Amino acid sequence: MAEAHQAVGFQFTVHPDGVDIKLSQEVIKNIYLSGVTAWKKRAILFKNGFLSGVYPASPFSWLIVVIAMMSSLYTHIDLSLGMIDVIKENLPHKDCMSKQTRAVLSAILFATGLWIFLIYLMRYSLKALLSYHGWIFESHGKISTSTKVWLSLVKMFSGRRPLLYSFQAALPRLPVPSVDDTIQRYLESVRPLLNSQQYNQMEMLANNFKDTEAAQLQRYLVLKSWWATNYVSDWWEEYIYLRSRGPIMVNSNFYIMDLLYVTPTHRQAARAGNVVHALLQYRRKLERGEHAPLRALGTVPMCSTQMERMFNTTRVPGIATDIVQHLTNRKHLVVYHKGRFFQVWLYTGGRHLLPSELETQFQRILNDTSEPQPGELKLAALTAGDRVPWARARVKNFSRGVNKTSLNAIESAAFFLTLDEEPQGYDPSKTNSLDNYAKSLLHGKCYDRWFDKSFTLISYPNGKIGVNVEHSWADAPIVGHMLEYVLATDCFHLGYTEEGHCKGDVNRGLPYPTRLQWQISKECQDVIETSYLSAKQIADDVDFHGYLFTDFGKGLIKKCRTSPDAFIQLALQLAQFRDQGVFCLTYESSMTRMFRDGRTETVRSCTSEAVAFVRAMEDTSATNAQRLALFRKAAEKHQNMYRLAMTGSGIDRHLFCLYIVSKYLGVDSPFLKKVLSEPWKLSTSQTPQQQLNLIDINKFPKYVGAGGGFGPVADDGYGVSYIIIGENLITFHISSKFSSPDTNSCRFGQHIQQAMIDIQTLFKMENDKKIDKNLNCVHIVNGKKHL
Repeated sequence: MAEAHQAVGFQFTVHPDGVDIKLSQEVIKNIYLSGVTAWKKRAILFKNGFLSGVYPASPFSWLIVVIAMMSSLYTHIDLSLGMIDVIKENLPHKDCMSKQTRAVLSAILFATGLWIFLIYLMRYSLKALLSYHGWIFESHGKISTSTKVWLSLVKMFSGRRPLLYSFQAALPRLPVPSVDDTIQRYLESVRPLLNSQQYNQMEMLANNFKDTEAAQLQRYLVLKSWWATNYVSDWWEEYIYLRSRGPIMVNSNFYIMDLLYVTPTHRQAARAGNVVHALLQYRRKLERGEHAPLRALGTVPMCSTQMERMFNTTRVPGIATDIVQHLTNRKHLVVYHKGRFFQVWLYTGGRHLLPSELETQFQRILNDTSEPQPGELKLAALTAGDRVPWARARVKNFSRGVNKTSLNAIESAAFFLTLDEEPQGYDPSKTNSLDNYAKSLLHGKCYDRWFDKSFTLISYPNGKIGVNVEHSWADAPIVGHMLEYVLATDCFHLGYTEEGHCKGDVNRGLPYPTRLQWQISKECQDVIETSYLSAKQIADDVDFHGYLFTDFGKGLIKKCRTSPDAFIQLALQLAQFRDQGVFCLTYESSMTRMFRDGRTETVRSCTSEAVAFVRAMEDTSATNAQRLALFRKAAEKHQNMYRLAMTGSGIDRHLFCLYIVSKYLGVDSPFLKKVLSEPWKLSTSQTPQQQLNLIDINKFPKYVGAGGGFGPVADDGYGVSYIIIGENLITFHISSKFSSPDTNSCRFGQHIQQAMIDIQTLFKMENDKKIDKNLNCVHIVNGKKHL
């Protein structure tokens, strides 16, 4: 067999005359190539690490400074103001060096010190510039002179050709807002949701907190902000994600879909081969830090910290809290198919497997007819159920022997791949195709995704793909960045043959994928079944509805001179009121990645201005002019809140951290307890797209993603994710629970659609009125039209 041949590196036979050694040239060649690749990788990592470490300067700039200092030795113009002479007199072992050597060495040392000083000066100058956020509060499409000057300075201090992590040291820290500002904004946010008596009680709690515990808690928080790179992110990861003891499937994990209209090949193994190869290319650039950093306006850098744990990362269960385990230099992935787990090596001869070679490996798994071992079929359900039973089962049943070896293979894999058995994807001829596709990605069968892995890649028999993502290590834009690169590489660089196979020669000599072995006791099987039944109950309760809004898109909304996000958020408020008859606390996620280690902040979209607009829309006595004026006021309010959240002046992360400090200090705060217990009945998020601009969607309008979504946050609420695609399409992903008698995802989708149309009608009527007014001003004189 091929694998047996590859496994034997050398053979030897003992003769009376000595030992006869036979080496396998193929294995020796692979060992040599692997070593060369490893050293190349070390060299590239060292080079890129050095370049990022001295950024925004460059090694060439060091040479310029050295030459300038050396020239002072011959021009007798002391640019160092005497410092070179001081260094020369204090050099160790100076008696062993000539006068010329000491002068040259002193000049080089001074030049190096000056160069390092200039690097820090430029870096802190850039950090000071990036701490300015006035540009984000300017009206859309209007850039003031001061902002133009600021942008020019940022570009000047940003250097040329930055690597992924070049800006990390220059990013400012997330500021701690003042308690007074946060409480004022909080009270303003809850005013439309409370009656007078409830609001007065909340105001009393807030003022009492401000007068008593707030100052002490704030001092500790400010101290942490001086010491830590980000005063929120570590606590957010630990207390919101890792300390949760409930299932992460549906409740925490999210999903992202494939291309909406295009399926490059209908061969499952081929599509998986190309996509996995593209992921390996992405990982190689990621490990080397060669991706370009994301920058707002093409200039303002975003934090890249979250990208570090994209591959070889697993959430490991614990009794009290989970941990995120990140490894490096792991060269395999684990594949699940029909209840069996396979280990597939991703490298051969010091290089990635080619797409055609990966297709061969995945096809071998698809062709494998072996049966699952006892307990293997639903093993992954442990990651879908409650965390404590999984943590206990892991210690008791997977800490030794073959179980430990196999579990280690899964947890150390680059990522997890599921070769699914049922086709999925968007089909315009089927009304619920997007619903089924979303539910498959969100939870599947509850045992065919490893929900603890950083992400599970799902490959379907019809060629479609998708990912299920564990949420603790990163947010959706990070995975969206990866998937955008992968899809562009898959479709426009790798491609397929006319028969739908991966391009390249087929290598039949590769070792076969290895079946992972398990010895799962009856007791452990019972735990697996309990986790499965618990997860299945959650999955069956997810009421999901996805649909494409094609009446209009970003293009028409921008013509209305308003933000597309504010437009959609106000439509969601109108839909929520029509669906439930009341307003509710609304969560919209915004990013804080303009700060070091920044993740997200909450925008409380249900404002007093939004409520006034919605009530006017439902008031038959209100005129369209009044409704439109209220809309513009509400949209401007929303945009201002979004900007405040992005620039570190949000409400919820500050209050959350104050609450954590209060728990550490043993301080009981009724106000913070009340704030943190409020349910988010409407949770919303926008999926970003075109982060890399690798595909021109104007030229290739069919090559657009379908976005992604998440499960409902509240038992009686909705989760809504939306993606604004191009100029004429918006995709909505809506989730709720069947067990709630008050919610219905399909019904809510219809309300959103109607709300979008109703708001757009306001602008259309205003525009028609302007046209009529202009036409009424036209009169004819001597056969010519005049105004």
